[in-house]
Formats: sequence, C-alpha cells, structure tokens
Amino acid sequence: MTSNTTATATATPPSPAGPAPRLPLPLPALHATVLDWYEASKRDLPWRTPDASPWAVMVSEFMLQQTPVKRVLPAWAAWLERWPTPADLAADAPGEAVRMWGRLGYPRRALRLHAAAVAITEEHGGEVPDDHATLLSLPGVGEYTAAAVASFAFRQRHVVLDTNVRRVFARAVTGVEYPAQATTAAERRTATALLPDDAGTAATWAVGVMELGALVCTARSPECGECPLFTHCAWQRAGRPPYEGPARRGQSYEGTDRQVRGKLLAVLREAHGSVEQARLDAVWPDAVQRARALDGLVADGLVEPVEQGVYRLPQ
Repeated sequence: MTSNTTATATATPPSPAGPAPRLPLPLPALHATVLDWYEASKRDLPWRTPDASPWAVMVSEFMLQQTPVKRVLPAWAAWLERWPTPADLAADAPGEAVRMWGRLGYPRRALRLHAAAVAITEEHGGEVPDDHATLLSLPGVGEYTAAAVASFAFRQRHVVLDTNVRRVFARAVTGVEYPAQATTAAERRTATALLPDDAGTAATWAVGVMELGALVCTARSPECGECPLFTHCAWQRAGRPPYEGPARRGQSYEGTDRQVRGKLLAVLREAHGSVEQARLDAVWPDAVQRARALDGLVADGLVEPVEQGVYRLPQ
C-alpha cells in the first residue's frame, strides 16, 4: 500500500473479453476526483514514504493481509529493524519469523515471507525483483501481492484488487453494496478499464482507490457523505439497495481451532527453546481439540516435534 522508487513500467495484462463497464464519470474526471481526494486525505504510513525499500513494501503487503493497519504498524517497524533486507531474514531460522510475527494472526504468512526472502537472496542477489512475473514466482506471493509490490514499490501499471478496491468498484460502478465473495472476470474488466494509462498515475490510482475503501467506503459503516464519488456513485443513485448475495458471515474466533493454535504458538514463541507437552496441555482444556490444533501446526510447518512430547518452532 505504498509508492516508492520509479522503475520501468510493465503494462497490466489484457482484461478478459466482455462488455465495458458503465462509468460514473468520464475517465479523466474519475481519475482526477479520486487522486485529488487521496492527495488530501491519505494516511501517513511508513511504507509509503519515498525512501521505503521494495522489501519494506513487500513486508507491509504480507502483514496487511487480513490485519488492520494499526496492528501492523508496530510489527512492521520491529520486523524491519531486525531484518532490514531479505538476506537478513533468510539468514535466520524460519521459527524466528514465526516468533516475530507475534499476534498478527495467520502465522503461515511469516513462513511464506521467510521462504520468499530465501528465494530473493539465493536467486535474485538479495534484491526484490521488479518484474511482475518474477514476483509471482516467489514462494508465498500470489496475484494480489505481486501486483501490489510491482505497483507500489516500482511504480508499475497493474490491476491491484484487494477487498477495499473491489468494494469501491462494486458500489461506485456496478451499483451493488458488496462484491462477490470471489473475484470475477467482470471485476477484472472493470478494474482494467479504469486503470490510467500512465504507469506512475496508475500506481497512485491503485493505492488511492484502496485508501478510499479503507477510510470512507468501508464495509459496515460507509461515510458516504465524505466520499468524493458521492453524487456519481451507482449504488447511491440506485437508492443504496441492500446486498442480496450469499450470506456474509464474519469469521468467529472464540472457541475455534484458530484460538487454540494461537495459544499453543504463544507458549512456543515465549519459550525460546523446546517445550514439553505438559506446558502446551495447560493452555486449553479440551484434549481432542488441543491435539487437533497442535497436529495442524505441525502439518503447516509452524511447529516441529523434537522428540515424543517435545516441540519447538521450526529451525
């Protein structure tokens, strides 16, 4: 979610064939409206500063997946202080990445980021590659992250579709409250059609729309009166029709295997060494659920059995 150094731009892939979207404004006016709003309203985030390295941008993108900015900020700063380059992280054990990940949630992201750092160090001279296809080939880097890093770190022209962007386009262009649960070809056509031709402008547009979704066009309580697209928004003009798609269920946490996994990992992170089964047994009363959660951590590579009844973070 940032802009950084300038590099040779790479055009976004062609959109799938289909009808062109109906735009709320002529394209130049739409771009100007969002870009002007972004310039006036954007948050001052450290991974958006001109001196933020591509590695700093990549770390932020891994951490920001399914995690709010306010929780990411201190974790991101601590991570970059300890591992300012991919080589620094690659030289450390993957378990240390899991330890530093702390309570950000979804700790497999830490292992994936470590694996990406190893690949960058061993295959790309320790420099985050600026080629979109090469980024996509890195362990743990999917379509969104590759496009985001290419766009925000290297100022290239790519479609960057996260939940915030999809929601803005769903409301402003399509006229529905929420996008489909999975990204559709129609959404990709819309995003491609709206992308500015100039690479640098496209990179700023990508983060600007994302910021609009994060700050104004939010999921639960959109601040429509503050939106620069208020008078042009297709959803507003249609009378804000309620969502009619499949039920949108929030992810529960209390009492789930995710909670148990988190408690088990917390013991291992704090131990800085091997942990005996008895210490893990103390964190959750349900033996069956506890065993299932521990087995899942081992299967995911987040925990290593040392010997019978003894565990540690991966080395």
